[in-house]
Amino acid sequence: MPRFLAHGKKMDDQPPLTRIQARNRSAIMSGGLDAFSTAGFKGATLDQIADAAGLSKPNLLYYFPSKEAIYTALLEELLKTWLDPLVSLDPNGNPIEEILAYAHRKLAMSRDFPRESRLFANEILAGAPQIHNVLAGPLRTLVDEKAQVLRGWMDAGLIRRSDPHHLIFSIWALTQHYADFDVQVRAVLGDIDPFTGADSFVDHLYRTLLQPPDHDHL
Repeated sequence: MPRFLAHGKKMDDQPPLTRIQARNRSAIMSGGLDAFSTAGFKGATLDQIADAAGLSKPNLLYYFPSKEAIYTALLEELLKTWLDPLVSLDPNGNPIEEILAYAHRKLAMSRDFPRESRLFANEILAGAPQIHNVLAGPLRTLVDEKAQVLRGWMDAGLIRRSDPHHLIFSIWALTQHYADFDVQVRAVLGDIDPFTGADSFVDHLYRTLLQPPDHDHL
């Protein structure tokens, strides 16, 4: 899937960065991710990002002209990462296993990329000012395409019938909860790793939900 700018346009090819430039840009992106995922766009400052990146503010501004530019770059990279698991859902695969693999990939992303998940959640809660066109454009197109795949499997009796869009939404809601509400989850579970039992629960839940009616009495 091509990468898109916040306004839904494809990103132009950029000249390759030198090793030092790549390292500094990566440090700025990581610092920005820390700042935006904890303080939100309005609360984060360039000084905070520069400090987290280990760079001076003028040096940071050499790579990114503004806080908005860092935020937009983070969202552009995040969107591709976030959509890849859904893109990978194979219409020719085993329906239940494909959906379960998608759910497990999304859960793994909450475990491995909690800051990115919270950044995305903060953007959505703010009304998606930077990525609304992407949500209503490329994302909607992708979800519609995969919903049609799910509907085809339902029509063929391979999975239990449900609303395919809401099935996808339910996977988003369940898996991203572990990142977006990490503090609440860990407060409830105490010393237990939230992801220890999450994979098996997600597997059991969706395998049971998706099993065609003809299998209920086997």
